[in-house]
Amino acid sequence: MLDEVMTAAAAAGGTAVVEAAGSDLWAWFRTRCARLVGRGDPDREGEALERLDRTAAALAAGEDEGEREWQREVQARVWRGEFAALLESVAAAERDELVAGLDALRARTGGEETGGAVSGNTFRGPVAFQTGAHSTQDIRFGTAG
Repeated sequence: MLDEVMTAAAAAGGTAVVEAAGSDLWAWFRTRCARLVGRGDPDREGEALERLDRTAAALAAGEDEGEREWQREVQARVWRGEFAALLESVAAAERDELVAGLDALRARTGGEETGGAVSGNTFRGPVAFQTGAHSTQDIRFGTAG
């Protein structure tokens, strides 16, 4: 049986999946989430990617706001259950790592500053853009590059 911290982590993970689906973060999120669920097993990771894609498709398929909201609740519960089952299936040391991973996913989708998400920008003309901590770039514009 999961304690309160793990139950909260599973619930936050389910919410994070729903919040990330269809957003600019989705490609990043689905990869990280599948790695977390797969725990180093390529087959499990592939299955997780398929389930995440089905979730994104279900969330996008809603015809009106009521249906979309219902689907968000359903998918959040599905993933909460997925994460809870995962947490129950591993040893205590691995649980701590999974809880930290779920917390990192939640932080990235929950609007906390994590140093890298940019959304909704329009750039016209030459642009240099860099994100992340300790990033370096060597940029040259023109043909002399």
